[in-house]
Amino acid sequence: MTREVRAFAITVLALAALGLPAGLLWSALSPRPPYRVFDQAPALADPSTQALIAADGWFATITGGLGLACGALAWFLSRRVQLPVLLGLCLGGAVGALAAWWIGTTVTVGVVTVEASAFPGVTFVPGPLDLTAKGVLVSWPMLAVGLFGFLEGMHGYRESPLRKPHPPTGDGAPPPG
Repeated sequence: MTREVRAFAITVLALAALGLPAGLLWSALSPRPPYRVFDQAPALADPSTQALIAADGWFATITGGLGLACGALAWFLSRRVQLPVLLGLCLGGAVGALAAWWIGTTVTVGVVTVEASAFPGVTFVPGPLDLTAKGVLVSWPMLAVGLFGFLEGMHGYRESPLRKPHPPTGDGAPPPG
C-alpha cells in the first residue's frame, strides 16, 4: 500500500471513528422537544419550541469544533502527503458527521426536556433527537478542509519567493519589473 493511500485511509477512518463520541456528546447536550401523546400519535406540544433549533446548533458546534481540530492536526502532521489527507478530511468529515447523526438519534445519553407553554399541568414526554436543518451535516468537512487550506495558504505565502524584496541595484534606480 502506498503512502498516499495509507494516509487517505487513516484520515477517513480516524474521522469516522470520531463520529461515535461526537454523536454521544450531541445526544447528551441537546434538549429534546416536548411531545404530548394522543390516541393516534404523539404531537409536538409546543410548535414554537427552540429545542429543535438548539439541537441543530449543538450538532454544528460539536462537529464544527471537531472539524477545526482535525483540520489543524492534519495540516501539522501531513507535510509530505497533503492531497490525500485533504481528500480524507473531506470524506472522513462527512462520514463522521453522518455517524454522529446516526449515533445521536439512536442512543439517548441524557434527556433534557424543555417545558412546553401550550398546556400547563399536562405531562409531556421528551421527543426524539433529530436534525431539522440537514445543512449542518457539512460543518465538519467544510471547516476541516477550510482550515487546512487556510494554513497551507499562509505557509505557502510565507515561503513564497515573490514575498522577498529585490536586491538593490546600486544606482538608486528602482528595480526592474
